[in-house]
Amino acid sequence: MKVGYRRVSTIEQNLDRQELSGCEKVFEEKESGASKDRTALQEMISFVRSGDEVEVFSIDRLARNLGDLQQIISELNDKGVSIKFVSENLKFSGNDEDPFAKLQLQMLGAFAEFERSLIKKRQLEGIAKAKERGIYTGRKKQIDDKQIRAMKLEGVAVVQIASEMNISRQSVYRALKA
Repeated sequence: MKVGYRRVSTIEQNLDRQELSGCEKVFEEKESGASKDRTALQEMISFVRSGDEVEVFSIDRLARNLGDLQQIISELNDKGVSIKFVSENLKFSGNDEDPFAKLQLQMLGAFAEFERSLIKKRQLEGIAKAKERGIYTGRKKQIDDKQIRAMKLEGVAVVQIASEMNISRQSVYRALKA
């Protein structure tokens, strides 16, 4: 079975550019590739069976970290699943040992990781500049500390406060401490 995997980093982005042909099933997600703990990725890895082929548009769509990239490919190959990267025209399977393809994978994976580092650095620089200008104050507070304190004064247990407000107990303790 031919299985596809498509990913973009944000909800606003579009998956259309990542053309995959002939896939019987395609897993898609709009989530950062900084971590390999992504729902659709894990579902795809669980779904595929020996003899299947996974098709991904490009290496950086699968992972933004060289270690994660190698681990995902190894996990798929260990299951007897091959993986093909369309834009780089690279294919990896457990029984192929193409040293040139492996070198290309490592180089392109390193570039994807480098690019992710640059993005993160630019983001932090932008946030610092916005803070200097007073236009960045961070994320809006989601938890109402006053409500938590009021509930605690009424004798409501921390566990119940956390449950009713749909937050962790640690968040309740943090709010009570503030």
